[in-house]
Amino acid sequence: MKLILRLLLNALAVVILSYVLPGVGVSSMFTAIIVAVVLSLLNFLVKPILVILTLPITILTLGLFLLVINAIIILLTANLIDGFQVESFWWAIIFSLLLSFLQAILHSVLKDDQ
Repeated sequence: MKLILRLLLNALAVVILSYVLPGVGVSSMFTAIIVAVVLSLLNFLVKPILVILTLPITILTLGLFLLVINAIIILLTANLIDGFQVESFWWAIIFSLLLSFLQAILHSVLKDDQ
């Protein structure tokens, strides 16, 4: 049940950011739910591989290269899902930063219920 609630909160964050950022678009709430699921799967499966492969450059940049990896994951999601568009790499980085921030706020509300 908690997983479904987290996915719905992530979908809500995606919808909110699509209204705030002009370079990001989501066609419907159902598409946002699919985006949340695909982002979760890619973060679970692909991101650890990318982090390990790019570990030297991540160490050299003191972890800032992880922003690039997050942007790549978001652009990959945009390529996989038809109703989700991200204009450019820079919009993907901004979307990634704001999504992480908004998810932290929304999930803190979830923790208060425990």
